[in-house]
Amino acid sequence: MSVTDSPAARLQALFEGHRLTPTQRRIAHSMVRRAADVPFLSSVELAELAGVSQPSVTRFAVALGFDGYPALRRHLREVAPAEPAADTTSYNEYQQAVEAEIENLRHLAVLLADPSPVERAGRLLAASRPLPVLGLRAAASQAYGFSYFAAKVHPDVRLLNEGGTMLHDRIDAAVSAGASALLCFALPRHPREVVDGLTYAKQSGLSVVTVADSAFAPVAKVSDLLLPAAVGTGLAFDTACAPMLLGRVLLEAMCDDLPGAQVRLEEFDTRAAARGLFVE
Repeated sequence: MSVTDSPAARLQALFEGHRLTPTQRRIAHSMVRRAADVPFLSSVELAELAGVSQPSVTRFAVALGFDGYPALRRHLREVAPAEPAADTTSYNEYQQAVEAEIENLRHLAVLLADPSPVERAGRLLAASRPLPVLGLRAAASQAYGFSYFAAKVHPDVRLLNEGGTMLHDRIDAAVSAGASALLCFALPRHPREVVDGLTYAKQSGLSVVTVADSAFAPVAKVSDLLLPAAVGTGLAFDTACAPMLLGRVLLEAMCDDLPGAQVRLEEFDTRAAARGLFVE
């Protein structure tokens, strides 16, 4: 089976085009993450998995055009047959967390089978002068990592890692300097000020590109282009290998559309060697 025909991809296609409430987006997100198991879950089990009520699951199925959850489950069993799963019963909790992240990366590979969203994002980011990169709280390290590398090829990258009223001020400054797009990394738990900041950025005329943990994340409604990459939840604190990798993929796409990117990299390497920056 190809990556574009995986259970997760088929579920994602089922949800596309529907206007879902925040609760329904939460159910959809939980289903995508457990795509292989969902066709065999009861409505009560799915409700527990998503942290919602059983009636919410029923309303979700109706919103997708089914008579109820049993009809949705029958449909899922027809279009998403069971696949042999790896035996992880002997794994300890740390190994299970790693296995979950591997599955997140596989899901990202499914999404990247269609490179057009990332390529479009790369063009938007490459064309913006300056390029503001937003990431608060849990997402701050993702934004910093992207900005660190992007600054080696992009002439003006501005890291936005402070919330509050300063965030609006810095968005204003970027717009005044000629910015046309903003890149945001948004990870759970989603700060309200990120949603407010993206709303302000859109109102200011910026195209918002967002890397988030799900296509149904709260920031989806204030993003022009959302690229999903799931986080791991098996440990006390979420793990974000897939969002980090997607950030590097975005960097690659941006470089492809950035004139002189290779020249800038070579110039940096020359300066770094002259200054003895790195121990080889």
